[in-house]
Amino acid sequence: MSRNIEIEFKNIVTEDEFRLLLRTFHIAQNQFFSQTNHYFDTKVFALKQLGAAIRIRELPEKYELTLKKPTNNGLLEITDRLSQAEAHMLMANLVLPNGEVKDELLNMNIPINEFHLFGSLRTDRAETEYESGVLVFDHSFYLGNEDFELEYETMNREIGERIFNELLKKLNIQIRHADNKISRLYKVLQGKKDVSP
Repeated sequence: MSRNIEIEFKNIVTEDEFRLLLRTFHIAQNQFFSQTNHYFDTKVFALKQLGAAIRIRELPEKYELTLKKPTNNGLLEITDRLSQAEAHMLMANLVLPNGEVKDELLNMNIPINEFHLFGSLRTDRAETEYESGVLVFDHSFYLGNEDFELEYETMNREIGERIFNELLKKLNIQIRHADNKISRLYKVLQGKKDVSP
């Protein structure tokens, strides 16, 4: 179980820009790993209405259940480790395991018995340390779509934003707003209509 504040900056990039980034930071194909996010909400998207989200992240050797909810300084992430059996039970039978995530959802008055799995998104990801933060290179696939994204995870919002923007400028990469992954999935589900929380 863990709780942390997530501060990150994102930019959608073209495939050519993505390849440039990989060359610039000497990222080889064997540095990528694959992860799949499975997203849950109620039929009326009660979490989305609060700007929150819940997902199971399926990694090669583990499963994590994460609730993200807005705070004043970023997103609060609450994560519980799951066994493979618990993850499959939630995905197949919508049985939410006991833990900090379930407790927080109950505190938020979310009707967890109404959850359904509404979509999954696979990402091929590589990471490298950069200027006291972490650069993340993501190639994502969902509902017949794919996109490329650069993220910068940092501990300081002001310094991190300056470092990220300077990097984009230095590499002549246009600043393009990047919705979070769940919002991009929502948009495709809603026929490209903007349904961001």
